[in-house]
Amino acid sequence: MLCLHGFMDTWRTWELVLPMLERRHDVLALTLPGHAGGPSVHGTANTDAIVDAVERSMDEAGLQLAHLVGNSLGGYVAFQLAARGRAATVVALAPAGGWAAEDRSYEKLLRAQQELQSQAKALAPRAEAFLATPEARRRATQLITTNFEHIPAELLAHQLLGIASCKGAGPLIENALREGWTLDAERVTCPVRIVWGAADKLLGWPEAAARYRQELPQADWVLLEGIGHCPQLDVPVEAAQLITGLTV
Repeated sequence: MLCLHGFMDTWRTWELVLPMLERRHDVLALTLPGHAGGPSVHGTANTDAIVDAVERSMDEAGLQLAHLVGNSLGGYVAFQLAARGRAATVVALAPAGGWAAEDRSYEKLLRAQQELQSQAKALAPRAEAFLATPEARRRATQLITTNFEHIPAELLAHQLLGIASCKGAGPLIENALREGWTLDAERVTCPVRIVWGAADKLLGWPEAAARYRQELPQADWVLLEGIGHCPQLDVPVEAAQLITGLTV
């Protein structure tokens, strides 16, 4: 199983679900190129470069096929890999790239991500102190989860530092603004489950899922009432069950 995180995140977004996934699978959780702790992006900083790099990592690990699990940007990357024939299954948690062709609202989201990184850079030198109170931890997680009390402060500090240190953020945002999002959906022939939090504040349901609802009619859709953008952090037990339920 290969787990792919979201934009400006790291592999540790899967930390709360990994023990449950590892009971059934050998799991590789990568940090994507251009992200904190990951390799540099070679050539043009775009999603194709990220997909190419992940595919090379699969080759190096001897994985011709893998159960692909992705959140947000990672879900979009998982679909791109599936279109290349590299997926046994795909479980996508609020995958990016699902806006209708005429919907340009993602541009506002990408600009907001630039501002989010600026805020993270300002907070980074005092990340642990900032996250010392429940109120601050709620503030730090308000865009990605509805439940936060169970998420370790140390993990949240790591995520904040990851956002601040994501060197590829600017180039990837500018490239996405120029090129938009595409998917050769007809080539995604493996079993697919798409999980979406109805309370997602980043990729709002159902608008941000419009293209996938139309182009992936074979997908098994799961809507989580009252859950945010990162189910793996928000409701890790349920998220792990939804992932392994498709891959057994």
